[in-house]
Amino acid sequence: MNYYSILKGLDTGEVMQIGLNLAGWKKIPFDSAIHVKGNNIKKVFVSIDVSTFDIYFAKILGCDCVLTHHPIGKSAVSFHKVFDRHVEYMVEKGIKKKLANSLVKDLKYKAYLKSHSLIYNDVISLAKSLKMPLLNIHQPLDEYMRKVILFKLYKSKLRSVSDLVKAIEEITEFKKALTRVIICNGKSSNEIGEWVLVIAAGSNGGYDIARTYYENNISTVIYLHIDYNELLKVKKDKRCKNLVILGHLAGDSIGMNKICKELEKREIEVVKRGLIDDSSF
Repeated sequence: MNYYSILKGLDTGEVMQIGLNLAGWKKIPFDSAIHVKGNNIKKVFVSIDVSTFDIYFAKILGCDCVLTHHPIGKSAVSFHKVFDRHVEYMVEKGIKKKLANSLVKDLKYKAYLKSHSLIYNDVISLAKSLKMPLLNIHQPLDEYMRKVILFKLYKSKLRSVSDLVKAIEEITEFKKALTRVIICNGKSSNEIGEWVLVIAAGSNGGYDIARTYYENNISTVIYLHIDYNELLKVKKDKRCKNLVILGHLAGDSIGMNKICKELEKREIEVVKRGLIDDSSF
């Protein structure tokens, strides 16, 4: 980047493009958006979730932009549309597309109904009033996180489920997290067998999608998190095998830490809130 580019800072489109580049994608997915456009950005406030307080706080700190992870505004209302990624994952594992589509249709409808309970515009309204540029980047940064975890697992010798847990906990964000990678169903000594990492599809697939993997010769399903009631269904079903839960904050911090580094490479000052620090101990 030349001296002139550093002086003028970035615009919100360029910040979004950095996130897309980390995933290797060209199009902005439905769960990500530029909510308030801005330019001459030299100092960015970065958080996984954002509140009205964060918008005020970023303004007080002299930030030129707020970058958050989870969907807000129109990206929250359209969140369910990215769930089709589950279909891709299931088809890759030999599950019939018709069945995969049926399962994801139910998952999408649950999320669509939930969107009607959201007070989705308060943060964005305040950002507009304060003229604070605001964007959220969700699935692209989750995709980067997925690649990091896949790389770690593929280069590790995995025989038992405990081998998988140990490999993931060597990744800095999981190593530093207060939560541990846990085996919610199955035993640590179980053979890992065929496994699937279900991440960057909007959310986990719950019981129905996990069960379908097990029914199609997948021994180990890996989610970031799962609802307790969905887990109870897994535990009651004897067809269900190994289920490993990684941890939401640790996983999300991987992508967010990476985009912070990319911004800093471009001489952008970054103020982090709530991320698990990926620097050395």
